[in-house]
Amino acid sequence: MLDPTLALQNAIRSDLIADADLAALVPADHIRATPVRPDRLPSVLFGEPRAEFLGRASGSQRIARVFLTLHIWAPEEGQDLARQIGAIVGQRLEFGPTDTAELAVDEWHRPSVVWLRDPKPELTLTHGAMALEAVVRWRV
Repeated sequence: MLDPTLALQNAIRSDLIADADLAALVPADHIRATPVRPDRLPSVLFGEPRAEFLGRASGSQRIARVFLTLHIWAPEEGQDLARQIGAIVGQRLEFGPTDTAELAVDEWHRPSVVWLRDPKPELTLTHGAMALEAVVRWRV
């Protein structure tokens, strides 16, 4: 594994898809990475990954601080739906994603979210941006 942002994203996505409360509101194929606005609603989209490589650890391991943004989208008339999705995601990720065979989370910062009005009023979408940060370790 060479890209810790992708590995962390996959771990988070797996945890979100496994959450029954979230699955009742957001289909699994609406939880994905995409650099564009959503084409399916409601959705939880990964965007803006960033990694700071921190060095090496014992046993040929690498360490990095990873920053991800989750974008939560729902129709504007579904503001309550978007915030409900955000609450479920925040609860699910409160203590971080589950470690995987390729990635261990050594440090996790609880998610923070900001709710924004859509800059394109004709689209009338509710948008939340949730900031995620972790220090992760993996073996090369």
